[in-house]
Amino acid sequence: MASSLENQPFKNREHIKAEIKRCALFGSVCQYFSFLFAALAIISEASNITLGLTPMSWLLLAILAALNAIIGHIHVVVAKNLLGIEAESKE
Repeated sequence: MASSLENQPFKNREHIKAEIKRCALFGSVCQYFSFLFAALAIISEASNITLGLTPMSWLLLAILAALNAIIGHIHVVVAKNLLGIEAESKE
């Protein structure tokens, strides 16, 4: 028999909102880092200099940061959808 805690892993709506804000911040920071790493890869390759790492390493870091950003943004979407954060404004 399923317990009621499986359906509500958070304490209250304020806890849900705080979790959503943290995940949105994590996703945004990772997204900006991915743009920064991609720019460093392009600059490094175009100027034929090594900016600490090779251009391919910067590109791989950009891809990794973008994948981490996706994780944060998906968590926000799932939390809003499954936990019904939008239903609060309708009531």
